[in-house]
Amino acid sequence: MRNGVPTVSETTVLVLDAAPPAPPPRLGRLAGRARIVHTDESALVGRLPLADVLLVWDFTSDAVRRAWPGEGPRPRWVHTASAGVDHLMCPELAASDTVVTNARGIFDRPIAEYVAALVLAMAKDLPRTLELQRERSWRHRETQRIAGTRACVIGSGPIGRTIVRTLKGLGMITALVGRTARDGVHGAEELDRLMARADWVVCAAPLTDDTRGMFDARRFGLMQPSARFINIGRGPLVVEDDLVDALTKRWIAGAALDVFEREPLPADSPLWTAPGLLVSPHMSGDTVGWRDELGAQFVDLYEAWAAGRPLTNVVDKERGYVPGH
Repeated sequence: MRNGVPTVSETTVLVLDAAPPAPPPRLGRLAGRARIVHTDESALVGRLPLADVLLVWDFTSDAVRRAWPGEGPRPRWVHTASAGVDHLMCPELAASDTVVTNARGIFDRPIAEYVAALVLAMAKDLPRTLELQRERSWRHRETQRIAGTRACVIGSGPIGRTIVRTLKGLGMITALVGRTARDGVHGAEELDRLMARADWVVCAAPLTDDTRGMFDARRFGLMQPSARFINIGRGPLVVEDDLVDALTKRWIAGAALDVFEREPLPADSPLWTAPGLLVSPHMSGDTVGWRDELGAQFVDLYEAWAAGRPLTNVVDKERGYVPGH
């Protein structure tokens, strides 16, 4: 202890572990430099006041949001191993002096590749091809050319920008929509107009009070009957019943969801059988080795924090995302 401040070796890093079979983070580089304490949701309330740093490894849990308003001191820094921070933010955390960082930069390219795969799969009718193969049915069809089609990407952060670059590489005409207009980015007030012209609407927006439920019956009604919708952002951005209705009524040609209001998606959800909908279990950013990358990113950030250097990926707690994009 120096002047009442813990030294690096006395620093306690509390890790909110993910449920098995997910492995814990690889933090071997911090051995002897910090005290690593693991916890699950049930013990978080009691251990939170003892931590200098909190690593939210279970980025699907809302345990931090529930535990933070309790008694006692709170960590000076919280890092979440995810791009979104909606699962941990609460008014008390937003109002505190605690610094919050996220995993910005880890998922950009994998998610962009996944979006490109979804676009190709839908345009080339690959789900139907697999169905026909299982049926041993030889049925010739014509598929859609994607070069020259229009994509509207909502969310101008690193993930959205990488999606735009990837789709441009496929010859698509892209429009990127953010909160405010700036060079290369359309403002939110242009979203309706751009959606109405788009063949592909891709949601990569953060979940905030302003964006919750932004894709509803009105917005799906703006889209062309031949258009398709993709969400790799956050589940609550979409009014799911409205999407099912839009697909059932053929307001739009198809959709793909990788994120949902409730996860895992309940077996009785109408989304499973909605016509023209591809469902995947929140896996668009998860490629081989992704957990090791997340652990290494946290260690790099910890080294900067322990040395008193400015942290990167600092979240604006009021906005709910890293500013500057």
